[in-house]
Amino acid sequence: MTTRYLAEQAYPAWNTMVSASAEGSIYSTPEYLEILCRAAGGRFTILGVFRAEQLVGGVALYFTRTPFGESISNRLLLYYNSIVLAKHDTRYPGQRTARELEILAGLERELSSLKCVRLRLHNRCPLTDVRPFLERGWSARPQYSYVVPLADLEILQQRVDKNFKRLIRRCEQKGVVLTEDDDFDSFFALHEQTHQRKGSPLYLPRESFKRYVDDLRSAGLGCLYHARLPDGRSVAAQLVLLGEHPVTHTVCAGAEPEFMKIGTTPFLRWRAFEELAKRGYQANDLTDAALNPVTRFKSQLGGDLRMHLVVSKPDRRLFAASQKMSRLFARGKSFLKRRLQSSS
Repeated sequence: MTTRYLAEQAYPAWNTMVSASAEGSIYSTPEYLEILCRAAGGRFTILGVFRAEQLVGGVALYFTRTPFGESISNRLLLYYNSIVLAKHDTRYPGQRTARELEILAGLERELSSLKCVRLRLHNRCPLTDVRPFLERGWSARPQYSYVVPLADLEILQQRVDKNFKRLIRRCEQKGVVLTEDDDFDSFFALHEQTHQRKGSPLYLPRESFKRYVDDLRSAGLGCLYHARLPDGRSVAAQLVLLGEHPVTHTVCAGAEPEFMKIGTTPFLRWRAFEELAKRGYQANDLTDAALNPVTRFKSQLGGDLRMHLVVSKPDRRLFAASQKMSRLFARGKSFLKRRLQSSS
């Protein structure tokens, strides 16, 4: 096994491996990472593992600058930055495990040589054997997401919460329809409302986000779905990442609260599932399942809870101290805001 960074002419072979890999996703493709870098800054490279001249694994690395040096990590709009393994057809589990461990050990050696203040990889399941990283002092922690299977919508419909089915029918009776179009303004307005209502972060500033969405749509790597009232008004919207991999990713959504009681959000999700299934996709990753009301909503859509492993090297000391101070400052600011709201 040898490791080397890929030149552009090797990107087609990399994409072919990614699209066929269980650990692969659009997040690992150079086309997506170029779009993200243009919108959010940063740079990327792809580290490949070769057996002779055959590409058998690797990882796409997204770098961001900090005052203390470069960082490799996932972020908003880059939920996974996973190690990717080529399919290896063998009837012997021991052979498969030995091959995968050899690939992981080669990646760990190369990654540990990088001078980064943070090195964190959010891996997609089924990658759960990360012993070569743990042996060298890395840590691993679980992260969760709901993945909705789309291959058989009749079976999926049986798994959807019965109240959601009622709300979907109510929307249909009220003339709500699904559209897939380029109405970024309505989408961002709903995203911004959600940010203000829940205190969740804006994924990107408006103009950067628009460039990101426009580039995705131009490349055929993303689409905007809207739930619209009979007068054409968008009252719920979501952004879905597409690509060659059979799993799609819903990365951002927003809705007007006054219309949520009639079921616009379940309607939007279900109709989007139908459209994605028509395109031949096998699943939709709903992105994250932290314990909160949004995750309770996701759990009612008939998906499977999946555990993914995040492996991390210890942060460099100065960077770790700065991150701790930032968290303390954010908590203090949030506490002060709540006190001011309660006293007014």
